[in-house]
Amino acid sequence: MEITSFTTPLGIATIMGDENGVSKISIADEGVESGEIPVILQEAVTQIKEYFEGNRTHFNFKRNPQGTDFQQKVWQALIEIPYGQTISYLDLSKKLGDVKAIRAVASANGKNPLWIVVPCHRVIGTDGSLTGYAGGLWRKKWLLEHENPTTQQSLF
Repeated sequence: MEITSFTTPLGIATIMGDENGVSKISIADEGVESGEIPVILQEAVTQIKEYFEGNRTHFNFKRNPQGTDFQQKVWQALIEIPYGQTISYLDLSKKLGDVKAIRAVASANGKNPLWIVVPCHRVIGTDGSLTGYAGGLWRKKWLLEHENPTTQQSLF
């Protein structure tokens, strides 16, 4: 398993993976940047940096998140949420075919091992509230604003 850490606008991101793909991406308030980026993780680092620069709206590097079949199903549904859009936990549960599974969906969402790449930050409360986010609600708000910036209309 290879590992690397680098600075993002939201803290220090750490990526872990091997020849099967990236298995974990996390964020922390503190940490130390790695020196050299392992070859196997270079594409993931490049794409995440492009995302923060505003030059990438989806990720296509090899991924290998570990989880149950249900978690994998939820994470796949998260990947399908378009950039700049949100969905409620209730609507996500409906999309997955079981409105009663809302708590299980929320739990799987919270166990997402691929920060930003599997965009769990795009899931909000039915009332539009920014509910629950493992990285902190301030990061969720930042990510949603990054993906959907408000533009000032020109008066002239």
